[in-house]
Amino acid sequence: MILPLLMSLLTICIAGAAPFSCPMDLSYVETIPWNTSICRDAIDSQPCCQTLFSIFGIALAQRLKETSFFYLPNQNTSSTCLHDFKLKLEALSIPPKMLLFCFPDPTLFVTNSSFCAGIRTTQDWRQRVGMVTPLDTSCNGDLKDQTRCSNCSNAAIKLISKLKSIDPNANATKCFYFVVLYAAGVANPFGTTDLSTTSCILGLPQPSSGITKGSSNKRAKVMKLVFSLLGAVVGVVIAFVLMVMYRKWDKRKKEKVHHHRQVENEARASVLLLSNTDAKWFDISELQRATDKFSQDNMVGRGGDGVVYKGTLSDGTVVAIKEIFDLETKGDEEFCYEVEIISKIKHRNLLSLRGCCVTSDNLKGKRRFLVHDFMPNGSLCYQLSLGGANRLTWLQRKNIILDVAKGLAYLHYEIKPPIYHRDIKATNILLDSKMNAKLADFSLAKQGYEGQSHLTTRVAGTYGYLAPEYALYGQLTEKSDVYSFGIVILETMSGRKVVDTLNSSEDSITDWVWTLMESGKMKEIFDESIREGPEKMMERFVHVGMLCAHAVVALRPTITEALKMLEGDIDIPKLPDRPVPLTHSSFQYSLLHGMQRSG
Repeated sequence: MILPLLMSLLTICIAGAAPFSCPMDLSYVETIPWNTSICRDAIDSQPCCQTLFSIFGIALAQRLKETSFFYLPNQNTSSTCLHDFKLKLEALSIPPKMLLFCFPDPTLFVTNSSFCAGIRTTQDWRQRVGMVTPLDTSCNGDLKDQTRCSNCSNAAIKLISKLKSIDPNANATKCFYFVVLYAAGVANPFGTTDLSTTSCILGLPQPSSGITKGSSNKRAKVMKLVFSLLGAVVGVVIAFVLMVMYRKWDKRKKEKVHHHRQVENEARASVLLLSNTDAKWFDISELQRATDKFSQDNMVGRGGDGVVYKGTLSDGTVVAIKEIFDLETKGDEEFCYEVEIISKIKHRNLLSLRGCCVTSDNLKGKRRFLVHDFMPNGSLCYQLSLGGANRLTWLQRKNIILDVAKGLAYLHYEIKPPIYHRDIKATNILLDSKMNAKLADFSLAKQGYEGQSHLTTRVAGTYGYLAPEYALYGQLTEKSDVYSFGIVILETMSGRKVVDTLNSSEDSITDWVWTLMESGKMKEIFDESIREGPEKMMERFVHVGMLCAHAVVALRPTITEALKMLEGDIDIPKLPDRPVPLTHSSFQYSLLHGMQRSG
């Protein structure tokens, strides 16, 4: 059952790779000496997968030496290289199923700064660990000598410990593979296909013919040492190896995966290692029972990235179960990243994660779920759309705005590194039974470094809530979230929906508020249902909303400053001059052009 699924997954991944070319020369696969019988007559697939990792690692190490990049630039390139690798193995009479089993996910070899201490290139490497490392001094000789090979291996272990001390959240297996690639491609001067490199650093088994008993025993000792180290590396994509690693690294996590052998549990173990989280893992059967097999009657929401069902667990707990869409584009890596982000946050105004579910089957393919507490009062957007006696009161609106501000302040200043939500909007603010607000949906969240601006070519978020500098130039800071928060304040105070406004011939919500303020019609900004409320206090909230949503990033407050203004702890500065209206033709052209560029 497992093998057909893995074959289908990798076939899909590499089938569309034709327009791309592999930047690595894999001709060595057919010429270097290695024990191909391990994969031809494999009873136990583990040794074969270890060997194929070593073989493919030769090309990655050579590319590192030539380009300074540890991994491949994107999934298409990785898929193409794996396709070429498969053809080379077929020429050696190795069944294609072995590659499909050992490499089910091509994103394993795609550059990602979250793998190990933010390292992507050798320049990053040297910035983290220094210009000269133990690998450079211990792995630069002829490693066919057992003593030198042992010294090189010991140096690798020390360097992994150093990387973990630099970044405690770093993935140990990923860091180990970085160490292996650096040792093979940079530190060792004999070349990536030299026997000293392939046998000691990459742990490649050699053919047994022509080797004396004494040298065989000697090599066996070396290989025993190497394989004990490389076990952590090759275990990334093999679930049963992961379970062995969990028994060594984390006994508690072992209990969650050790008793399962089916496809969904193999995938679950892989994702669990990548996400490094304590989230509870639900079986798909639990979620099916909770939602009456995902009945349409239990669907409570649908968005561009997924659908949400209301469910009741076996213990009576009511939950919201979100099924993630667009898995082929996002991949497990982004799913794991989202899980890891949500698992870190513990705050009363942020929607916490109850658990996850990872499953695959031949009928519906790969499916990924997030399980949260159910919010019975829906979203802020829904509440603002209600009329009559159900309209939000002034006190409720005030508390919702303050709740969102407190949640954002926690993300920006109480977590290290800070988290930028990037999709603050009324539909992502959920309300519990007591109308307490909780910020939800962290699928676009991004970790950053405090006080530092980030440039990104992939702008994410919702049109109307995006800060101009982020939409136009990809400049992301904590004040990008502040802008979106300002829009939410204006929506909440006025009852107007920014998206509806932008789809009409009217001004944007910020231009509309500016116009009323300048004409002295401040009261008309407030929703009719709250116009009898405390006028001065409501005016303060509108002023803070305008400051937060100012087009000039330097004029916006931080979220902590905005929170203090809202609570009356500090004075609100005079509103700066009105910026160019967002509906101005030049601005609209630039904004739309920026959105198209980012898309």
